[in-house]
Amino acid sequence: MKKSEVLMKLRQCGAVAVIRGDSYDEGLNISKACIQGGLKAIEMAYTNSHASQIIQDLKEMYKDDLDVFVGAGTVLDAPTARSAILAGAQYIVSPSFDYDTAILCNRYGVPYIPGCMTIKEIVTAMEAGSEMIKLFPGSAFGPGYIGAIKSPLPQTSIMVTGGVKLDNVQQWFNAGVDAIGVGGELNKLGAQGQFDEVTKIAAQYVQAVKEAR
Repeated sequence: MKKSEVLMKLRQCGAVAVIRGDSYDEGLNISKACIQGGLKAIEMAYTNSHASQIIQDLKEMYKDDLDVFVGAGTVLDAPTARSAILAGAQYIVSPSFDYDTAILCNRYGVPYIPGCMTIKEIVTAMEAGSEMIKLFPGSAFGPGYIGAIKSPLPQTSIMVTGGVKLDNVQQWFNAGVDAIGVGGELNKLGAQGQFDEVTKIAAQYVQAVKEAR
């Protein structure tokens, strides 16, 4: 899948499940529960030491489901990004911008979505080839900050992560984001082995995004 196609699918989906987990099984099972609930954009965080294997296995498990696409999150440097790409990650997400990671992702034609907080950081990321940025943490700013970004930079495509909840999904989309990243509730339930609840919450986020658009 080409870079432009992945970004288009992210925008169409509108919600990304940010998966962590403390083990291989936990990370994999939370991901599978989200996909079962219709939340099929997975961002597997590299805080899980088994992230590469989980990405590789998810890609194999869902190779016949073209709506499932898997990326890597909490990627702090270029070597980690390369490991994720070799495992099959279709997009790379970082909590902050890293120039070397941007260059590597451009080299392999993989979308790089860095976490940014200021206008300067956003412009720097865009100049380095990022076509979508992650506003992180969203809880530090609130939906009103989206307008402050888009006033001087109306072309900015934004995914917000941190502080997104079912009761404020509408506010974020009204403010102008293209996608939301959700994970807190999903990971907490997954850590307790409540995977049916993960599926239920995932489905609620999918529905909330549909209603917000």
